[in-house]
Amino acid sequence: MAIRINGNETAVPADPRVSLLDHLRETLHLHGTKKGCNQGACGACTVLVDGERIVSCLALAVQYEGRSVTTIEGLNGESGLHPLQQAFIEHDGFQCGYCTPGQICSAVGMAAELERGMPSAVTADLCSDAVVVTREEVRERMSGNLCRCGAHNGIIAAISETYAEAAE
Repeated sequence: MAIRINGNETAVPADPRVSLLDHLRETLHLHGTKKGCNQGACGACTVLVDGERIVSCLALAVQYEGRSVTTIEGLNGESGLHPLQQAFIEHDGFQCGYCTPGQICSAVGMAAELERGMPSAVTADLCSDAVVVTREEVRERMSGNLCRCGAHNGIIAAISETYAEAAE
């Protein structure tokens, strides 16, 4: 069996103890996904699995056999950068850039959650089919991704411009 990573089939590691993060970085040489805390607390290793965001440092690669994984390298389209990648540039949503791939993958996953109408801890109207995307909503949904450099305002601005129709 295989894992589909950024549209390409790749063999599952023979060692079932290999994390998805280590498989991406060490076996496949996809270094965009970063190893931050290696404990699931910082979000630097966030990738998308079948469109949902996960922290890859806590996931065993064998768990994702037959599934589709998208890393930062797989987000750009035929026409160039993903719109969120471009927004990060325009809003200075990075300083050192270490957390940026995880932030971007997490925000793409967050947008899919919003489309499905999934509420967060700060969603005002839990009965509504649509979540009103405010700055507070974006901040709450991105709270699992840490930026230690101080680019937080640029990150939130980039995400809000890209995904939040009603951002404050």
